Amino acid sequence: MIKPDTQILPLVLASPHSGNYYPPTFLAMSRLNQHEIRQSEDFYVHELFAAAPRLGAPMIRATFPRAYIDVNREPYELDPDMFDGPLPPHINATSVRVAAGLGTIARIVANKALIYKTRLPIKEAEQRIQLFYHPYHAALRKLIADTVALFGHCLLLDCHSMPSMAVSGPNKKVAFVLGDGHGKTCDRTFTDTAHRTLARTGWNTARNTPYAGGYTTRHYSQPKLGIHTLQIEINRALYMQEDTYAKIPAFHTIAGHMEDLILALGHSTPTQKIGSG
Repeated sequence: MIKPDTQILPLVLASPHSGNYYPPTFLAMSRLNQHEIRQSEDFYVHELFAAAPRLGAPMIRATFPRAYIDVNREPYELDPDMFDGPLPPHINATSVRVAAGLGTIARIVANKALIYKTRLPIKEAEQRIQLFYHPYHAALRKLIADTVALFGHCLLLDCHSMPSMAVSGPNKKVAFVLGDGHGKTCDRTFTDTAHRTLARTGWNTARNTPYAGGYTTRHYSQPKLGIHTLQIEINRALYMQEDTYAKIPAFHTIAGHMEDLILALGHSTPTQKIGSG
């Protein structure tokens, strides 16, 4: 977590998937090499938004990778077939994310390659949830609550990247996707402001297709209580080589665009006031 000396914007940024510390014990469990296992990573997203604290908004980043534990999921979206014994009764084993192999503890990386050599001990899942998942969300909840207390409202911007192959069909040339749960997770002012700001970059921006917002966007959204959430996905081809994971010179340009976005959203005001409805 990086906080400004003084928070002057009613904005919190989160990067749940850009963590790049792969614990040695985790790598030893995996059948993938150190290049292959990174395919689910939201490369450099926290760096693209690194201006946030300087501009007056806090940012939280998961330093651990989503292949290890995914904090943009319910805490117990788990696949029973991945573990060596019965799991607690409160797990969600039927979600579409578990079915796709991308639960809280993922079975696969982005290219559908299996992560693990063998089934995992149940205690492994519990330890990751207790040591990584819950502290991340406790810190995020506090940032949101503190921001609402200061300003009367908070916009949580959940920051992600998408592989260029994920954008197809009519959205083939889309550079950014804004997800607001089809208008449900934040005041439209925020989505409109983000869309206008990104349009000035010259790149195309889509809304809610193919990404309408994940767990974080849905879970924290309470517009009537002043808590608004918006997800952004950035096409990785804009700023990096997707095969080598190396940044390209345009990285700094995209980071500049994200700085403009932070300022625009931070100075936006929701039309819906707390308690109205």
